[in-house]
Amino acid sequence: WDREQTHTSIRNNFIEEVYEAVEAIDTQNNALLREELGDVLLQVIFHAQIAESEGAFNLQDVTTEECQKLIVRHPHIFGDTEAKTAEIVLENWDAIKKKTKGQTSVSDSLEGVSPALPALMRAIKLQKKAKDYYGNTKQDSFVLIRDIIHNDKKPLDRKTYGKLLFELCNAARIDGVDPEEALEKHNTAFIREIKSKEFC
Repeated sequence: WDREQTHTSIRNNFIEEVYEAVEAIDTQNNALLREELGDVLLQVIFHAQIAESEGAFNLQDVTTEECQKLIVRHPHIFGDTEAKTAEIVLENWDAIKKKTKGQTSVSDSLEGVSPALPALMRAIKLQKKAKDYYGNTKQDSFVLIRDIIHNDKKPLDRKTYGKLLFELCNAARIDGVDPEEALEKHNTAFIREIKSKEFC
């Protein structure tokens, strides 16, 4: 079975293992986290082995490139750059990342945000990177949401729901709330609520 697998065939396995590790983090279960990190590591090794069998790269190439990237993006540690605050460290990281990836415009940066990310998480990243061109305040977003809801009498289409979610993400971002996490917490609360009604 192992020899028949490809990057594509075990793609969902990788995603599943990462989410299980995240669940262990959220529940603060160290024993489970230890197990799930092992499963994630196995997936990394598995993909590296597949790549090596194809003559693309091997696990050492992966670790070497990661080490080199960390050195380049931490000039305040491995170089002479001064960074007295965490904000400056992040600004330097972002600037170096753009330079190494050849991103010379906002559009380049937006296209560099992986489309494989969960949609709410991706929306937040896009809004942050496009801040000079997308300047909607929380009030702006709520006005747009209100106008769409009140003006559209017919069933809303996918594009319109996408716009609603995008603007709601913006409002949450401005308030310092992660919409992905907020929705997941509500999902959990919803399950508890239904369970309490079902077994009361």
